[in-house]
Amino acid sequence: MSTRTFKVSDAHRLDDPERLKWLPPDEAIQMLSLEPGMTVADIGAGTGHFSLPFARAIAPEGRVLAVDLQPEMLAILRGKLQSPGMPGNIQLLKGTATQTGIAARRCDLVFLANIWHELDNHAAVLCEMVRVLKPGGRIAILDWRHDLAGPPGPPADHRVAQHTTTSVLVHAGWQIRHSGAFGQYSYLVVGTHPSIAT
Repeated sequence: MSTRTFKVSDAHRLDDPERLKWLPPDEAIQMLSLEPGMTVADIGAGTGHFSLPFARAIAPEGRVLAVDLQPEMLAILRGKLQSPGMPGNIQLLKGTATQTGIAARRCDLVFLANIWHELDNHAAVLCEMVRVLKPGGRIAILDWRHDLAGPPGPPADHRVAQHTTTSVLVHAGWQIRHSGAFGQYSYLVVGTHPSIAT
C-alpha cells in the first residue's frame, strides 16, 4: 500500500455531505452515460460515494463491482448495504488496481476516482483495465486538479496533472474520448483501447 493511500482513519471524511456538492455523483452518471444493465467497476470504492448512486443508475440488471484494497473500507460499505433502501446490485471485492479480482471481459466501464495519484505503476493498472473491460468498454479516471492545490485533497506534490494522465493513456495505446473539468476540484479523463474495440 502506497504512503499516498487514503487512510481508513479518515474514512468519515468520505461521507461528509459537502462532498456531494463538490464531487457530485450525478454529474459522473450523466457524463459517463450510465444506463440500466451495465457492469461498472468502481476501483478504490472506499465507503461508496460513487458505488451507491452508480448502482441505482444501472439497476435492476446492472451491477457495480466495488473494489478496494482496504478491508476496513469494504466493511463500512457492507454495513451501509445492510440498511433499508440500499441497492442490492453491488458486489464487494478486496483487490487492487493491478489485481482487481474481476473476471476478464466483465465490465462496460472501469472507474477510478481519486486514486490515480496514489498508484505507483500506471502501466500495470492500465493492463489490468484492458483485461477486465468488455469489447467497447471504457476507462474513466477522476482525480484532483494540480492547479487547485490545497484542501480538500492531497498535497500538491501527490497530484497528477490532467495532461500527464492523458499522456500516460495515449502512450499506452488508449484513445481519449473525453478530458475536462469535473465538479469543483477535479478532472475526468475517459478513454477506450483499440484492443478491446467492438
